[in-house]
Amino acid sequence: MNAITFLSPVNEQIKLVEERMREQADFAHADLRAAMEHLIKAGGKRIRPSLGLLVGNMLAAPLEKLVTLGAAVELLHTATLVHDDLIDGALLRRGTPTLNARWSPPATVLTGDFIFARAAKLAAETDDLRLMNLFADTLSIIVNGELTQMFSARGLIDRDNYYKRIYAKTASLFEMTSHAAAMVSPANDEIIKCMREFGYQLGMAFQIVDDILDFTGDQTSVGKPLGSDLHNGLVTLPSIYFAESNPTDADILSLANGGWTNHDNMTRLVDNIRASDATRKAMQEAENYIDRAIACLGNIPQSAERDALENLAKYVVDRKI
Repeated sequence: MNAITFLSPVNEQIKLVEERMREQADFAHADLRAAMEHLIKAGGKRIRPSLGLLVGNMLAAPLEKLVTLGAAVELLHTATLVHDDLIDGALLRRGTPTLNARWSPPATVLTGDFIFARAAKLAAETDDLRLMNLFADTLSIIVNGELTQMFSARGLIDRDNYYKRIYAKTASLFEMTSHAAAMVSPANDEIIKCMREFGYQLGMAFQIVDDILDFTGDQTSVGKPLGSDLHNGLVTLPSIYFAESNPTDADILSLANGGWTNHDNMTRLVDNIRASDATRKAMQEAENYIDRAIACLGNIPQSAERDALENLAKYVVDRKI
């Protein structure tokens, strides 16, 4: 599935979102403006604001609110990436140097803080208290999830923990985006609930595929060594499937006792997972999430935006990077 397929109805509106993002640094320090420009140019396919624009346009929401929401969502996402890259010590993202590869840790933290603040200001500019509360709750979920991952997830093989982590890390923002876009439209409560569910299912699938690509993707395109999550002690869905099929594997058993710190053992485990059917099983689970997402569109009248949302859902499990 080509990304162009789902982006085409909102191509021009995404430009408005990016312009709104740039405006947030207009009166900031020159280095901060440069950092913002670097981050915007390094941005991906703008899937989250595209999701909000497609849902909102489909439901006849005001364009100005959708652009503001899209900029707020993408800035929130960008700020989390800035802090994540610093925490992880990542020097590349999507093949481009991260901010912390160029700046000191204090400057990187402050830049992330500034972006969080501007994202919150944009959310407030929608003049919708429900949306502002939703935005704040989502940020809390993301931060709490990151702390939980740091302190209580290393080496843990647990499905429930995994699903909670990927909801906090990724699906919560997808859910908030589609929910908020529907909230600012004239849609009824049933449709708003469906759009929230669509975002949730889409976001869960998106992170599962990301975790699969950590084992199967092209290292240059992914922008980090393959199997890096496992080398950092984070057990994702392919590892869980492998563990369930190989409960006596020595490397799997070692995870509970800090075995993930042994580079050679984890390299062997990554190779064994890659050679197994664990990634295929994980992909089937991601596809099930996408099937449920598409089912959420069942009662929505046919339109270019509805078709684009379905194509977006299919793209999530078709993408290679």
